[in-house]
Amino acid sequence: MTTSFIHPAFIMILGAVLLPFVRGPFRKPFLFLVPLLTFIDVLYLSGHPGTYGIYQFMDWELTFGRVDRLSMIFGFIMALMAIIGTIYGMHVEDEWQHIAAWFYVAGSLGAIYAADYIVLFLFWEMMAFASTFLIWARKDEESLAAGYRYILVHTFGGVILLIGFVLRYQATGGDYSFDQLNVQSPELYTWLIMIGLMLNAAVPPLHSWLPDAYSKATAVGAVFMCAFTTKTAVYTLIRSCSGFDVLIYLGIIMALYGIIYAIMENDVRKLLGWEIVSQVGYMVTAVGIGSSLAVNGACAHAFAHILYKGLLFMGAGAILHATGKQKLTELGGLYKKMPVTLIFMLIGGLAVSGLPLMSGFVSKSMIITAAFEAHLLWAGFALILVSAGTFLAAGLRLPYLLFFSTNNCSEETWEKAKDPAWNMTLAMAIGGFLCIFIGCYLPFLYNMLPNTEIAYHPYGGYHLSETLQIMAFTGLAFFLLRKYVMPENTISLDLDWFYRKGGRAFLWTVKNPLQWFDTAIGKAYKVVGISTLMTTSAFWSWFDWNVIDGIVDGTARCVRAIGRRATLVLQRGQIQQTIYYTVSFAAVILIAYVWL
Repeated sequence: MTTSFIHPAFIMILGAVLLPFVRGPFRKPFLFLVPLLTFIDVLYLSGHPGTYGIYQFMDWELTFGRVDRLSMIFGFIMALMAIIGTIYGMHVEDEWQHIAAWFYVAGSLGAIYAADYIVLFLFWEMMAFASTFLIWARKDEESLAAGYRYILVHTFGGVILLIGFVLRYQATGGDYSFDQLNVQSPELYTWLIMIGLMLNAAVPPLHSWLPDAYSKATAVGAVFMCAFTTKTAVYTLIRSCSGFDVLIYLGIIMALYGIIYAIMENDVRKLLGWEIVSQVGYMVTAVGIGSSLAVNGACAHAFAHILYKGLLFMGAGAILHATGKQKLTELGGLYKKMPVTLIFMLIGGLAVSGLPLMSGFVSKSMIITAAFEAHLLWAGFALILVSAGTFLAAGLRLPYLLFFSTNNCSEETWEKAKDPAWNMTLAMAIGGFLCIFIGCYLPFLYNMLPNTEIAYHPYGGYHLSETLQIMAFTGLAFFLLRKYVMPENTISLDLDWFYRKGGRAFLWTVKNPLQWFDTAIGKAYKVVGISTLMTTSAFWSWFDWNVIDGIVDGTARCVRAIGRRATLVLQRGQIQQTIYYTVSFAAVILIAYVWL
C-alpha cells in the first residue's frame, strides 16, 4: 500500500474544516496560505510522476493519486486558480462561501488525480454539492431557485454516470480503472459514462444549467465555478473518450450555439456563461478529433480558458459588487468610474478572442490546426467563424456596452460605481498578466502539455495574417452595424423551455399511474382480509409510504423546482426532504436497471 503522499484535495478540505476556528487578524493570512500550500503540493507531485495513495477498501483497490503529464497540467491550473479566486474573495466575511469554494476545488483536484471510477465518482459528487452552495450564498429568490435546479441536474447526471460505472464493472468482470474507453465498439455503459461527463461539460442539450447557475451565483462563487466544473469534465473526457467522432459534431454545435446566445444576451454574467459553452465546444471538438495535437490543444485551451474566463468573471463580479447590477440595459459609460476594471476586462475579452500575444491565440489555433490536419475542413472553418463571433461578443460588444455606450445607470448606481478593493484588483492583475505572459512566452504553457513529441508554432505568417484580417473585418462590421447588437431586456428561449413548460405533462404522466397504484393498495387493505395480506402488511405499508408516495411527491417537487416555484419549496424548508426523495427515486432506478 503506497500512501506516502499528501493529496492536494486533502489540504483544501482540511483548510475548509479549520477555517471557522481561525478568527481576527489570522483569517486573511490563512485564506492565502491554504491554496498556496495546495499549489506547492501540486508542484511537488508534478516533479514525481507515478501512482500514489492506494488503499484497499472491501474488495476494491482505490487509487487517489495518479500523477502523469495529463493530470499535471490540469492540477497546476486548478491549484493556481484556487489561489487567484481566494485572493479575489478575501474581502468576503461569509466564511461559508470560502468553505464551499475550497470543498469545490478539492472535488476538482480529487477527480483529476483519480485513477479509478469509484474515487472519481466520490469527488465528482463533492464538486456538484459544494458548488451549489456558491449559488445559494447569494441568498435571493432567483439564486435559491437556480441552485436547486443546478443540484437536480447534476444529481441526475451523477446517477447516469454511476449507472455507466456499474454496468462497466459488471461487463468487464470487475474492471473499474479510469482509462480510455473502447472507441471501436462502444457498449451501452460507454455512452452512459460519456453522457454523465458531457453534462458537466455543458454539452447541448445538457447545457442550460450553466448560464442559469453562473449568472445567479455570488460574485466570488461565479469566479470559482467558471474555472472548475466544465474544465474538470474536459479532463475526464480527454482521459476516457478521446477519438469519439460524435464529440466532434457535438463540440461544433456547442461552439456555434453558445456564441449565438452570447451575442443576444443582456445579462453580463449570463453572456459570459454562454461564452463558456462556446469555448468548451472547442475543447470537446478536440477530444473528438483525438490526435496528439488535438489533445494538446484541448489541454492548452482549457488552461488558457480558466485564466481569461476567470478574469472576465472577476471583472463582471467587480461591477456587480460596486453597482448591484449585471444587465447591460442598466449599465453603460463606466469607463469614467471603473477604469481599472475596464483595462482588465479588455485584456480578458481580447484573450478569449484570440488576439496575437494573448493566451487564446496560442491555444485555440492549435485545435483549429488539428481539425485541418485531420481533414475536417468543415470543423476548422466553423471554429474560425466562432472565433469571429467571440471577438464580436466579448472583445467588442461587451466592453462597448459596459464602458463606452450611453449611460443607462440610475443615479444611485452611478454614485456607487467605483473600482474594486485591492484584493479584487490584485486577483485581476494576476489573471491579466498570465493571459499576456502565456501568449508571449510559449514554453511556459507548451512544456506542460501531455504530448511532448508534438511541435506547434502559432506565430506563423499565415496564421497571424488570417487572425488579424478576421478581427479587422469583425471590428468594421461591429462599427457599421452595432445598432443591431444592442441589448434588449428580454429572455432568450433555450432548450430548457421543454422541461420548464413540459413539466406539467410529465408530472401528470408520472403521478396518475403511480397514484392509482397507491390508491389500489390502500383499498386492498380494507377489502382483502386474508392472513397472507396481513403478514405482508408491514412491507406494503413501508413500500407505499417510502417508495410510491416518495416517488410521486419527490417527482412533483422536482418538476416544480425546475420551474419558477422552486423558491417556494426552499422557503418552506423542504429542501433536505426533497433531495432525499430525489436520491431515493434515483436509487430505485439504479437498482432496477442493474438487476434487469
